[in-house]
Amino acid sequence: MPTSQPATSETPIRVIIGNTVLTGRLWDNATARDLIAQLPLTLTFRNFNSLEKIAPLPRKLSTDGVPAGDDPLPRDIGYYAPAGDLVFYYGDVGYFNGIVRIGQFDGNMDAITSQTGDFTARIELAN
Repeated sequence: MPTSQPATSETPIRVIIGNTVLTGRLWDNATARDLIAQLPLTLTFRNFNSLEKIAPLPRKLSTDGVPAGDDPLPRDIGYYAPAGDLVFYYGDVGYFNGIVRIGQFDGNMDAITSQTGDFTARIELAN
């Protein structure tokens, strides 16, 4: 069961991969707010365990007041604190310490899950 729930305040974002634009929302927690302050970002993602796509961020994000770990769901956007990675989850990874759920994609993630190698994505505010 996920331990952190989305707050009423959400920030819409776009994730652009090639000509495809995915929409999502970042939640109102310290980690998500720290990421929002860094946007826009262009990051290079790689596959990890065929369950998630991960990309190192330019700097680590705040984890003030967030749970020690979490169990992200497919379509969640997360942060893996020990490595400083932004994570797009598309499989069920289970609970791990260091995972912070920070948002969620609005629809399907085919443009992400279909990537077989490393790929670049631009993350930006949608407003």
